[in-house]
Amino acid sequence: MWMRARRRIASNPVLNLGYRIAVGVIGAAVLAVGILAIPYPGPGWLIVFAGLGILASEFAWAHRLLRFAKEKYDRFMDWFARQSIVVKGLAALATAVIVVLTLWVLGTFSLVGGWIGIEHAWLESPL
Repeated sequence: MWMRARRRIASNPVLNLGYRIAVGVIGAAVLAVGILAIPYPGPGWLIVFAGLGILASEFAWAHRLLRFAKEKYDRFMDWFARQSIVVKGLAALATAVIVVLTLWVLGTFSLVGGWIGIEHAWLESPL
């Protein structure tokens, strides 16, 4: 059913161009969110692969990039799984530092501190 609808869209050049632009915009937006989410705990890489998958549904270059990225990701995760607890701990520490710095820059600590009556200058965002 989907392939039949896609063929019907492809048969109309204006509709096909609009469809490809929409897929490109949506895929790029999902990919951008995924890239921003990579250093944080959660599904950052899953979002990246979802964005590339959306783009790969219409663009050959995105399909090649998706295969390349999945291969590199799998190789990195295999390497990371073989590492010592020290390397894994350092990676967890780096992730925690990124999260804490992001929360500080966004002013989360001063906001929450204000809720519970803690007002310190160092809690304020540098922005």
